[in-house]
This record gives sequence, C-alpha cells and structure tokens, in this order.
Amino acid sequence: MNISQAAKLSGLSSKTIRFYEQQGIIGAANRADNGYRVYSERQLEQLRFIKRARDLGFSLEQSRELLELLHNPQRRSAEVKARVLDHVEQIDLQLLQLTQMRDQLLALSDQCRGDDSAECPILDALNSDGSDKKINL
Repeated sequence: MNISQAAKLSGLSSKTIRFYEQQGIIGAANRADNGYRVYSERQLEQLRFIKRARDLGFSLEQSRELLELLHNPQRRSAEVKARVLDHVEQIDLQLLQLTQMRDQLLALSDQCRGDDSAECPILDALNSDGSDKKINL
C-alpha cells in the first residue's frame, strides 16, 4: 500500500509516517518502480500500535520501546505492566498539577471584578513575585 493508504488505515498523517520511518521507529518502506513508498501489513500494524500508544499519552520513545517489547518473544508481561503503571503515576501527577493550576486560576478569577476598570488583580498576581499576594503562582 502507498503512504496515503497507510495514513488512512492507521489514522496518522503521511508526514508523521515519514517521520517515524526517518526516526527508525518503523522500518524503511520498500520503494515501487516509480520511487513511491510501499508499506507492508506489518508496518501498518506497527503504525496502528504506535498511534494507540500515543493516544494513551506514551511518548514517542516509550511507544518505540513498547513496540520493541511487542516483537520480543523474551519479553515479560511484568515489565510491560510496570511501564504502564509508571505511566499512570505520571498521569496522576499531571492531573494533580492541572487541578492545582485550575484552582489557582479560579482563585485569581474570583479576585477580579471583571468590569471596565483597568485594575486587574489577575495581571497583578502574574506580575508579582508572590511574596505579597494571597495567591502564589
């Protein structure tokens, strides 16, 4: 299949597929007589795997490592599970950080009258070093 077909079937853009190929995440595509890339079913499966891993928030490097584990008959499921649980911990940390940011933004919003005056506690807090305000950013 050509790159546009691989893109459609994998849910990735042609540009992303070329990037993955350049980075060695998937093997280099064969070339047709006209020089166009030709992708195999195995490469399509790898692209779909990487897309699903990326959709779950794994980095490109983590996705590559998971793909390598997929093709490693010596892998241990315990290693895969540990990687997933590490990733969940990172997501939990991000959720906590996002919740804290949300709370700070709501607190700043509560301090602002939101009228036509130039006075803006939100901008004042963002411009402050935090030592003289209730909200520390």
